[in-house]
Amino acid sequence: MSKIGVFPASGGLGGSIVKHLSKLVPASQLILIARKPEKLAELEKSGATIRQADYDSPATLKDAFEGVDVLMLISYASIEIEHRIKVHRLAIDAAIASGVRHIFYSSLAFAGLTDHSVAHVMGAHLQTEAYLASLSNEISYTVVREGIYSESYPIYTNWFNPSKPVNEITIPHDGSGPGVTWVKKDDLGEATARLIISYTESPTDFKYTNEKVLLSGQKEYSLSETMEIIGRVIGRDLKIRQISVGEYGALSHGGLHTYHGVDLSKGWATAWEGIRRGETAVVSPDIREILGREPESYETTIQKLIGGSRG
Repeated sequence: MSKIGVFPASGGLGGSIVKHLSKLVPASQLILIARKPEKLAELEKSGATIRQADYDSPATLKDAFEGVDVLMLISYASIEIEHRIKVHRLAIDAAIASGVRHIFYSSLAFAGLTDHSVAHVMGAHLQTEAYLASLSNEISYTVVREGIYSESYPIYTNWFNPSKPVNEITIPHDGSGPGVTWVKKDDLGEATARLIISYTESPTDFKYTNEKVLLSGQKEYSLSETMEIIGRVIGRDLKIRQISVGEYGALSHGGLHTYHGVDLSKGWATAWEGIRRGETAVVSPDIREILGREPESYETTIQKLIGGSRG
C-alpha cells in the first residue's frame, strides 16, 4: 500500500485531513510530519509514523519525506510571498529527492480556476503551482484550491468578534456582490483526504493528475449577506462601511497582519479587490461529487460556531 505523508500534519487544515485519512486507511499507512510531533501522540500509538520537521528549519526537511509515496503538502501559514515560495520549493525539492511520486498541494480559492489573481495572499500559491508544473517530468501533482473557510470570516470583516460586536464593519469593500463561496474547513479536510485516497487506489484513473481542483462552497454570499447572517445569529443589525485601502492600512490590527515583523495590512487589503472581481465567487461541483453529499452551508456553520458559543 502507498505510504501517505502529510506536512504539516497538526494545523487546522492538516489536522482535519489527517483525521479523515485515519478513518479511510490504517494508521500504519500514514507518515505524519509536524513542527510539534507531540501533538500527534495518539496517532503514533495507533501505528502512524511521526516525524519532526519545520518549514523554518530547512535542514529538518532533508529526510522528512523518506518512504513517502504520496505527499499532502500544506502551504506555509503566512501571506508573505518570497519566504513562502522559498520554503515551499525547499519542501518540494526534498520530497522529490526522497522519492515521493505525487504531491497534493493546498492552494487557495482566490483566482477561481484561472492562473491570475490580484490578491496578495494568492501570490505565493500561484508561483508554487507554477513550480510544481515545471517539475512534471520528475513528479506528478494535484493543486487543491481550498475554498475560503467559513470559519475565517473575521479576516474579511476587519476581525469582527461576535463576543465583542461592533455595529459597523470598516473594510475596503462596500459589501455588494460578487461574494464568497464559503465552505466549512472540515468539509475541505474530508474532501482533500478522499482525493488523496482516490489517487492512491487508482493513480492511472485519477482525473486530477497535473491539474487543479477547486473545492468551493455551493452558494455565493456577498459580504453584506455574510454579515447579515452573523447579525441574525447574534441579534444585531450589522452594517459595512467602505473605507480606502490606505485607511484600512492605517487602522490598528493588533499585529494580526504582521509577519516576521512586517506589517502586510495593505497587502492583505488586495483580498477585497479579488473578491470584488469575482475571484472567490466561483462555484464548483467538485466538493459535492467527492464527498457524495452537499457540504455544510455557511449559515449552518456560523450558527454552530457562533450560536453554540453564545448559548
